[in-house]
Amino acid sequence: MRTLSPAEIRFRLKQEAANAWFFVRAPRLVAPTAPSPLVGLPSPAQVAQRLSKTEFVASLVDTADQILAGRYPLLGLTLELGQDFDWRRDQVSGITTAAKYFRRIPYLNFAAAGDHKVIWELSRHQHLVLLAQAYTCCGEQKYLDEIWRQLASWLQQNPFVRGINWASSLEVAFRALSWLWLQHLVGDKMPAELSRAFLQALNQHGCFLEQNLSVYFSPNTHLLGEAVALHALGRLLPEWPRAERWRGIGGDWTGRQLDFQVRADGSHFEQSSYYHVYALDMFLFHFALEKNLGGAVPAAARDKLRKMAAYLAALMGPRRALAFFGDDDGGRFFCPYGDKSQFGRASLATASYLLDSCLNSTCNTDADDEAEQAAWWLCAESKLTAALRQAPREQVFPDAGVTVATRSGAHLIFKHGGMGFGGAGHSHADLLSFTLCVGDEEILLDPGTFTYLSDPIARDWFRSTEAHNTARADGVNQAVPQNPFRWAAKPEVQAEGGWAATIRYGGVTHRREIAWTDPALLIVRDRFASIGAVTTDDHEMEQFWHMGVPIKMLSPVLFQLGARVRLHLNPGASVAWEEGGRTGWRSRGFLSKEPAATLCARLRSPFPAVITAAIDLEGRYDRWPL
Repeated sequence: MRTLSPAEIRFRLKQEAANAWFFVRAPRLVAPTAPSPLVGLPSPAQVAQRLSKTEFVASLVDTADQILAGRYPLLGLTLELGQDFDWRRDQVSGITTAAKYFRRIPYLNFAAAGDHKVIWELSRHQHLVLLAQAYTCCGEQKYLDEIWRQLASWLQQNPFVRGINWASSLEVAFRALSWLWLQHLVGDKMPAELSRAFLQALNQHGCFLEQNLSVYFSPNTHLLGEAVALHALGRLLPEWPRAERWRGIGGDWTGRQLDFQVRADGSHFEQSSYYHVYALDMFLFHFALEKNLGGAVPAAARDKLRKMAAYLAALMGPRRALAFFGDDDGGRFFCPYGDKSQFGRASLATASYLLDSCLNSTCNTDADDEAEQAAWWLCAESKLTAALRQAPREQVFPDAGVTVATRSGAHLIFKHGGMGFGGAGHSHADLLSFTLCVGDEEILLDPGTFTYLSDPIARDWFRSTEAHNTARADGVNQAVPQNPFRWAAKPEVQAEGGWAATIRYGGVTHRREIAWTDPALLIVRDRFASIGAVTTDDHEMEQFWHMGVPIKMLSPVLFQLGARVRLHLNPGASVAWEEGGRTGWRSRGFLSKEPAATLCARLRSPFPAVITAAIDLEGRYDRWPL
């Protein structure tokens, strides 16, 4: 058990005293009012005019109409909820929790509370923002009527500090941000009685965040998102009594997290590509708000944001699709709808837009990418062009431990670094793995996340070593899961340049080397040795290969992947697969999964030993190419 410092003990005691007081006496505003639109965000009418002829509006209206029909695109699912539902009910498992004091809700216990992700995602009210956007763009009253109906329902079912929807400060922050957007876009249309209750509740959200920042519990994107939301409340509601305090606390913590969470090479410290997008969007919104209100992006922050955007652009590559490694929780800071692998495009467009730079010359963004996010966030006109540039041939990000290469139409991401900060809760045991795309084909994939709590066996498989394009010895994974969000043991890592690294775990050392013998041939060597005494015992080495394309067997150790790529496995290895590809899994969105073709090459040998594979990008070799 972790020992609490005196500072943490004082912080937590003050926090719990404030929450107990909230339970007894909720904070109140006298005659609450707020402008609509909010000063500091782009004019809704101007945004609607600017986007009137874009494909985004058609997609927006289609999703809004689905919601009116009771079909909710949520995480990786589409839920049929109808018109009335319980906001504290997990709509997948059917489990409901009571509206009692939030500290008494066992939200991490699936048997008692269901999957809190499903409950919380709906109560973020981002779908209500989408309805408000649809009204802004097409003016149909039906969208407003549904917003008012659902707001009244939520307020009635979720009293202040009672129930599961108050159990996470980050969820309070996301909901507060959604409510700010509702006030901005349609607040002047809200019925008077509902408006008074809504603004009272929004003030309570701010008071809650002020006392419940995740300084010690989840000092990662949780703390960052809460700080960004608290700052936004103070910035956009400057006449409210605690606005100046909210702005100061939120702004201070946001700046501190930019320094702490973003490493020198621009990567986010959780070692998750999806959480990198989360963090970048949070920072971009924070500084966009400051810029809209007459401020400037400080030079140090500008440099960090440029590097974050450059790292994201490298991960997305020529296909402009995010390679998922580490956890993917299915959410998004703003507009969480559509193909999740494409979300980074809007982030890069916003970065180019905010920083008034030519980032899109290396980030591969164009004017079409602004509609989801930048057009709603920033008051200035876009400077993006429609031209896409060639990405750099090779980039090494030493703090992330990631090398990205674009050669011969291939885009490869090699993970030669360690796991994330602290307990590495959002990292996977995927060291020395890589993903590979060739043209439009996703040849070798990362399987994604699928779940946090609903299926413990699946949670551990999707983040295991065998679920990634790496290797292991004697069936031992690179790290040991302690709980769904912590690893009990992390491997030691020694990087040896951009294309080689050695890790130590479970009594073995594993060194992987990737060599481009020519522009279209990759050689992958996995070298294993014992730590300590050398024995003559045989060990079983396994190489795992997870495909995003159809697979065809050409010989016992030669396989064609997709249109032309060939995978040559170590001569002498036994290969586990089934006709049509041994079935593994991939998850394109939280709580959804589908079969994926998987190969496992096994070789038994005393240590030290090596198992090798060759990837022929152009399908030139019919036999072992070495």
